[in-house]
Amino acid sequence: MKLGHTLDGKRLKIVVAGAHPDDPESCCGGTTLLYADEGDDVVYLYLTRGEAGIDGVDYEEAARIRTAEVEASCKILGARPVFLGQVDGATEISAEWYERVRGVLAAEGPDIVITHWPIDTHRDHRAMGLLVYDAWLHLGRTFELYYFEAMTGQQTQVFNPTAYVDISGVEERKRAACLAHASQHPAEGFYAVHQAMHRQRGNEAGVPLAEAFVRHESRH
Repeated sequence: MKLGHTLDGKRLKIVVAGAHPDDPESCCGGTTLLYADEGDDVVYLYLTRGEAGIDGVDYEEAARIRTAEVEASCKILGARPVFLGQVDGATEISAEWYERVRGVLAAEGPDIVITHWPIDTHRDHRAMGLLVYDAWLHLGRTFELYYFEAMTGQQTQVFNPTAYVDISGVEERKRAACLAHASQHPAEGFYAVHQAMHRQRGNEAGVPLAEAFVRHESRH
């Protein structure tokens, strides 16, 4: 089972909007693999290049390292990376950025967008979620909007899923994509947390491993 409604004969466009390199991969890489495996178009939008994410490394070099990690990870997942150009740790919500994100999503023309649940301890996560939500409203709710969870309890808060996707058959490839973010030490860091989440959400859904989402109802 995947998210959204199946459109017979139509190739779907799935856009995942994350704040940093590794957010889309860790939060819903299994789900997007299911789409990519069926020939659907998967785009990963990154608000930043993770400039502040490597201790002792300056922003320019960290951005170079983490961009290369994104490219390796997206190759595994069959996703196309797009960078929006904000800076890790200094993200902005403004009229200008609402308009810019709206323009990017309008140009992509997605069927489904998945982004950060906006109640999160990380301000960059909150920024990305709210920028996408504003775009959804101003574009007339023309795509299905879902929220993912990131290191729930530590980052994502009060998240009560309304949809689950069984990723048992693709988790190994998701893990490989996340391990491509070597600068973040994923095996003992963020991916260890997400593996526990997979098991918890799988138990809730009655499958071995699952990713969980909240669907934003589109009624006006």
